[in-house]
Amino acid sequence: MDACTSARETRSRSTDYSIDILLAINGEDSDGETMRFAWSLRRVPASQISLTAPHLHRLHIGPCPSAESRASRPGGESQFQARETVLHQPSHAYFLLTVVDSISVMTVRKIVHIDMDAFYASVEQRDDPQLSGKPVVVAWRGNRSVVCAASYEARRFGVRSAMPAIRAERLCPNAVFLPPDFPRYRAVSRLAREIFKRHTDLVEPLSLDEAYLDVTENKTGLPTATRVARAIREQIREELNLTASAGVAPNKFLAKIASDWRKPDGLFVIRPEAVDSFLLPLSVGRLHGVGKVTEEKLKSLDVQTVADLRKLDLSTLEGSFGRQGLRLYELARGVDKSAVIPDRPTQSVSVEDTLEHDIQLTETEPMIRRLAEKAWTASRKEVRVARTVILKLKTSEFKILTRSHTPPAPPSSCEELTDIALSLRERIELSPKQRFRLVGVGLSNFRDPHEASAEPALFD
Repeated sequence: MDACTSARETRSRSTDYSIDILLAINGEDSDGETMRFAWSLRRVPASQISLTAPHLHRLHIGPCPSAESRASRPGGESQFQARETVLHQPSHAYFLLTVVDSISVMTVRKIVHIDMDAFYASVEQRDDPQLSGKPVVVAWRGNRSVVCAASYEARRFGVRSAMPAIRAERLCPNAVFLPPDFPRYRAVSRLAREIFKRHTDLVEPLSLDEAYLDVTENKTGLPTATRVARAIREQIREELNLTASAGVAPNKFLAKIASDWRKPDGLFVIRPEAVDSFLLPLSVGRLHGVGKVTEEKLKSLDVQTVADLRKLDLSTLEGSFGRQGLRLYELARGVDKSAVIPDRPTQSVSVEDTLEHDIQLTETEPMIRRLAEKAWTASRKEVRVARTVILKLKTSEFKILTRSHTPPAPPSSCEELTDIALSLRERIELSPKQRFRLVGVGLSNFRDPHEASAEPALFD
């Protein structure tokens, strides 16, 4: 038979047999990365197998070759190697050789997560050669400031992002502290994304320094996701004089873990057949969305590792964690169906500051005015308009309070935004003596302009 054989003809030739092993077409490149992955191995009647013409390069039925002489043939330009599928019958064995070009329901995604190494600090070291090899901490000075980024030289002293800057200074007194320069970091980030776009249009930025890429199909014709990731890292090094780490996996959840596995300047691949061996020994704290509270709760259920988590059934997890239970159940099995979404629309814009000293609510007006101006400026970069104004406060006891208001029409000026944010303080029902350590102003509920003006007023 040739590639024009119809599905009906294929089935008629095979009706009397059952397939004991339905082995996929596994092609491997020099990196050892599988280029097209296996069907589930199960026993099914051959009459249920439908191989239609667009899926075939070549089809051959004949005597099953010996183990020493079993053939494999390249599948045209796709360069796959076919493995044999044996049709069992008491008196005969037949050899079915197929090369699959494309079966959409069987396609395994190829996701790359790129994470720039110590991005802000690395940009500072790149632009000032005198900082090379020195511990660099990107942070504003002050008792309430936090570390935005730390070079790997500073990390050796225990300095980490989001750490109070004053603690970082105690850990590494010889560190060079630099205030963040976000316009410069954004410019470099745009250049990195231009590199990503050479390989795929499916790029989902997570922040200035990391992004997901779906390279199941790529624009450069590279045969594997591993080679795409390697090419991107080389281009970042050559064109931006920076380093990036990359993770390659069948989904976003695993790719993000993989990118952190060999940092800095590393590449790690989790192949579909290796998901369990990689995932099961991990601490549950490595799973996305498992913070300290969830991890402690899991430990109370005798769950320390992903292998332990997998032993819990769905009903137990949903009973203990509600809607998060399903997510935990899926992650324990390496399942993440979320797509890479390019140009994800902005849902909210917010700006917040931690205060030098705790203050009372009546003292927050100057800060609210300044933050509202920043939030308004940021929102002007969006085509869509925001309908909801949010005020965020954190008490001295670290309790977070949010109040929001959706006016009949979206705020049309910075002054209107500021007035709404200030008025939201009236809905804070705490003692006048209560003190606050953080203030934030935000805009949310972004809509297309015609939708925003057509909706009725909402108050929440």
